[in-house]
Amino acid sequence: MAVSSISARLKAIRKALGVNQRAFCKGIYISQGYYAQIESETREPNSRIIELISTKYKVNKDWLKTGKGEMFGGDPPDTELNQLIEIYRELDPLFKKYISLQIKQLLEVQKGTKKE
Repeated sequence: MAVSSISARLKAIRKALGVNQRAFCKGIYISQGYYAQIESETREPNSRIIELISTKYKVNKDWLKTGKGEMFGGDPPDTELNQLIEIYRELDPLFKKYISLQIKQLLEVQKGTKKE
C-alpha cells in the first residue's frame, strides 16, 4: 500500500523505527514543534530535513519524497542500540565501567549456554 503524503510517510518511518516525535527529532537535531508542523502538513520539509532523515535513519530519499520504492535504503538503524548509547554517554565513568563489566559477563554466560 502506497503512503500518499510526505507527512504520512514520516509517521510511517517513526512507526517502523518504534520512536516517538521527540526521539525522532532529537536524532535529526530539529525542534519537535517544527517537526510537528511538518507532520500536520502546515509546513513542508526542506531539503536539509530530508537529507538528515535519510542519513540518520537510512531512509530512501526517493521514497520519502515520492512514496516510490522501499522505505529504507538498507537495513533500518538499530534504534534500541542508539538509545542505549545515548544513555551510556550520560553515565558517570564509574557506572560506565560497571555496565561494561556486566555486558562482558552476560556475553560469557550466553556463549556458555549456546549448543554447538
